Amino acid sequence: MGRPSTLSRRAFLGCSAGSIMLGAASPLILPARVFGANERVGIGYIGVGRRARQLMDLPKGMQIVAISDLNQNRLDEFKDKGWKAYSDYRKMLESRDVDAVVVATPDHWHALNCVHACEAGKDVYCEKPMSLTVREGRAMVEAVRRNKRVFQTGSQQRSMEACRIGCELVRNGRVGKVHTVHGNNYPSPWECTLPEQPVPKGLDWDMWLGQTPVRPYHEELYLPRVRGTEAGWISFRPYSGGEMTGWGAHGLDIIQWALGMDETGPVVVWPEGEGLKCPVSFRYSDGVVLKLDDKGPAGGGLFIGDKGEITVDRGKYAAKPAELAKEPLKGSDVHLYKSMDHMQNWLDCIRSREKPVADVEIGHRTTTVCHLGNIARWTGRKLTWDPEKEAFVGDENANSYLQRPMRAPWTL
Repeated sequence: MGRPSTLSRRAFLGCSAGSIMLGAASPLILPARVFGANERVGIGYIGVGRRARQLMDLPKGMQIVAISDLNQNRLDEFKDKGWKAYSDYRKMLESRDVDAVVVATPDHWHALNCVHACEAGKDVYCEKPMSLTVREGRAMVEAVRRNKRVFQTGSQQRSMEACRIGCELVRNGRVGKVHTVHGNNYPSPWECTLPEQPVPKGLDWDMWLGQTPVRPYHEELYLPRVRGTEAGWISFRPYSGGEMTGWGAHGLDIIQWALGMDETGPVVVWPEGEGLKCPVSFRYSDGVVLKLDDKGPAGGGLFIGDKGEITVDRGKYAAKPAELAKEPLKGSDVHLYKSMDHMQNWLDCIRSREKPVADVEIGHRTTTVCHLGNIARWTGRKLTWDPEKEAFVGDENANSYLQRPMRAPWTL
């Protein structure tokens, strides 16, 4: 199955959600600004729900200038802020006041949001998981590189000091040669069977569905997670990869970082049983076996070598025996990318045009590991993966899961 080179070009001017015109043969690329150390970077938000609001405490040097959301009620909540408000994110991307965007939409919107932003000359911060499918993720990487954009994946654990130190200890052989890694057994998504409810006034439900099939509105589908239930779009196909991509994008990112696999991934994946919650195992080319069996933490992994073990979790690490972590790193040791604030790192890289700590390729490779785990469960068999070609070897059925049908006009 061939890899799509880009997402389809879309014209931004004069397009409504229901009327999308084909763009020119080449992407719309606006001149990139060169930012001085004290120059303000104007930020626009695509989606202003729960997660976006948690990301609105921006570092000095960034200023919110615009927001977009397909729910007018959410836009109205910010009407006293003085920000320009848009019901269609493509209209916001036309604004010269917007230099960069924060994408905090549901997973099934990430690829289109990000590629359109790149083609409009905007730098991007995209919440994790970065993509809905492997093919979408690669299209996002290509859009970033083609348009010379700075892209930060919202894998904020990369900017937690304890996570970095724990990964450095593993990378520098404190546990000896790593042979096994244990992680959390993240569940895959299931089908939504929620009944129909009236669409709230002010919500463009058809656009919220975007590339996914038409289905009735329900509040527990519209929200990302619903307290006390297993509902929320993050739990359902075709809107998400479930907690395998939801929390897995955190934990598996730390595992990829500690193993030095940011530019690649495992070569074999297999389910250890049946169903959407069965354990899943992976093997890397160097022989390391990763087991998602609930013997490791949700936000990282338990790394076992011939000298001991190190656990790296969300904002913390621990060694067994403890002496493995006591000696400071030497200057000749491997030192990983140091960032103390994820948003500040993005701003610094917007100014320098360097790659941030969670560059788009890193985000794509981590999310791909999550997708592989889901596909192993869906097919129910052992699969051989080629991380360079990003395809399963000799298995067209498994390869059919690398992308999903997309409802027109929101298509690759």
